[in-house]
Amino acid sequence: MQKSLASSPGLVLFLVLALGLSVAVRPLPAQAPTPDIDQLKKSAVKVFLDCDSCDQAYIKTEITFVNYVRDRLEAQVHVLVTTQATGGGGREYTLAFIGQNDCRDLADTQKYFSSKTDTEDDVRRGLVKALKLGLMSYVGRTPIACRIAVDYTRPDAAGPGRDRWDSWVFSLSGSGYFSGETTYMSRMVDASFSANRVTPASKLRFGFSIDSSKRRYEIEDEIITGTRSSWDASGLFVKSLGEHWSAGVFVEAESSLYSNVDLGLTAAPAIEYNVFPYSQSTRRQLRVLYTLAVNPVKYREETVFAKTRETLFKESLEATLDLREKWGTVSVSAEGSHYFHDFSKNRLDVFGIVSLRLYKGLSVFGLYGRSWIKDQLSLLGREPTFEEQLLRLRELPMNSNYFLSVGFQFTFGSIFTNVINPRFGSSGGGGMGIHIE
Repeated sequence: MQKSLASSPGLVLFLVLALGLSVAVRPLPAQAPTPDIDQLKKSAVKVFLDCDSCDQAYIKTEITFVNYVRDRLEAQVHVLVTTQATGGGGREYTLAFIGQNDCRDLADTQKYFSSKTDTEDDVRRGLVKALKLGLMSYVGRTPIACRIAVDYTRPDAAGPGRDRWDSWVFSLSGSGYFSGETTYMSRMVDASFSANRVTPASKLRFGFSIDSSKRRYEIEDEIITGTRSSWDASGLFVKSLGEHWSAGVFVEAESSLYSNVDLGLTAAPAIEYNVFPYSQSTRRQLRVLYTLAVNPVKYREETVFAKTRETLFKESLEATLDLREKWGTVSVSAEGSHYFHDFSKNRLDVFGIVSLRLYKGLSVFGLYGRSWIKDQLSLLGREPTFEEQLLRLRELPMNSNYFLSVGFQFTFGSIFTNVINPRFGSSGGGGMGIHIE
C-alpha cells in the first residue's frame, strides 16, 4: 500500500533540499566581460600627426580614441597635412592618411576648405571633423570601434544659393606701428586693397598697396631723420591649359624712393609647365616659368648710367621644386634674368629649404639663399648722404647677398604624446596664440 507525500513529511523535506542543491550548483549563464577602457586605449590606433600649422593640443583633446606618437616609424597611420591658398582668401587643407606597419594596406585623403572670414576656432573644428572621418577606416580594425558612434546631419533641402559675387573676393587692410623712447622714434603705416577671382579655368588678381615710414634719432646734439615711401599696383591673369600647362600676363605700376623709381611700368606675358599635375600641388610641384617683360621707367634722380628715363626689355626663367613627403620637406628654386640691351646686366637668385627626418626622433634642417646681382640700373648717380646710408633709405651698390641657417633636433623618450596639460602655459611657451598672415 503506497503512502502519499503529504503523509511523509521527512520525504518531502528530503526532496526540497535535493532540488535546492541542484539549483545552487547549476552554473549561471556566461556574461560577456565589459571591456576595460585602459585596455582599449592600449590597442588604439597609433597616429603620427604631421602638421606644423595645426593646433595639436586641441586635436588631442577632441580626438581621444587614438594614441598619438612622436615617432613616425612607430605609427600605424601617418597623417600628412598640406595647405595652399584658395581664391576666396581661405585655405585648402589636404589630409593624406598613409597606412604603415600592419595598416599599410589602407590609405585615404580628406580635404577641408576654410574661408577668409573663418576664425581660428572655426578652422580647428573643421580640421578635427576631417581627421575623424579619415581615421575611421583605421579605428574600425581595433576593439575601440565598439565605442564609436556615427551620426548624420540631414543637408539643407534648399542647397547652396547662387553666388551673387561671381567668385570675386575683395580685401581691404591697413595697419600702423609706432614705437619710441627718449632719443628714438619710429613710425610705419601701410594700407592695401585686393580683388581676386579664382576658378578652375582661370585666375584674375588685382592689388594695390602703399606704405610710409619715418625714423628719428637724437645723437648728442644732432637729430637724424629718415623717411621712406612707396606704392605698388599690380594685376595678374592666368589661364589653365590642362593639368601641366598654364599661360598668363602680369602687369605692374610702381613708385619707390628706395629704388629711385618715380614711375615704373611692367607688362610681362608668361608661360608655365608643371611636371606634376596641378591637382597634386599640395604635395609636389616641379614648375618652370618663363617670362618676357617690357619695362618703361622714369627715375626720381639721374642714375649712375646718366639716365632719367628708359625702356627696358627683360627675360627671366624660374624653376621651382616643392616636395612634402613623410620623410620631410624640400623647397628649392632658382631664377635667372637679364636685360636684352646688355647681357652683362643680369641676376641670379637661388633659395632652398630642406627639412629631413633621418631616423626616429632625429631631424635636420637647412635654409640657404643667395643672389648674384649685376642689374642695378636705378642706382643714384650721386653719392648717397650720410643719413641715406645710415638709415638704408636708398639702394646701395652690391654684388651679392646671402643667408644660411642649419640645425638639428633629436627627441627621445616615451613614444606617446597623448597627455595635454595647459597649466603655466603649453610646452611651446603659451596656452593661446594669435597668428596673422
